[in-house]
Amino acid sequence: QVQLVESGGGLVQAGGSLRLSCAASGLIFSSYDMGWFRQAPGKEREFVAAIRKSGETTYNCDSAKGRFTISRDNAKNTVYMQMNSLKPEDTAVYYCAASPGGLNYRSEYRYTYWGQGTQVTVSS
Repeated sequence: QVQLVESGGGLVQAGGSLRLSCAASGLIFSSYDMGWFRQAPGKEREFVAAIRKSGETTYNCDSAKGRFTISRDNAKNTVYMQMNSLKPEDTAVYYCAASPGGLNYRSEYRYTYWGQGTQVTVSS
């Protein structure tokens, strides 16, 4: 049984930082690309960042470039996202997801497994 468990969310003031973690089990972690998505109230879920199996290649959405950094530790079966300079518009539930591969890393349909999400709230 595959499980992805996010942690590290919380309430932070604008300009602050958070580090999200996603611990994976029940799959060969190093065989999966990993992604972070988020969903704000009343909005569709959107791509935030992704990292290839080896960790050598990463992708970010435009709003996250220069502020968010995705990384992974295949020995610990964990993917991280360091979020700096947080803004109120970053408020959302953040989900990690696992994909066996393919094109269009920004599409949620590429991802097979999903976590339950962790709430990030940024106050102004």
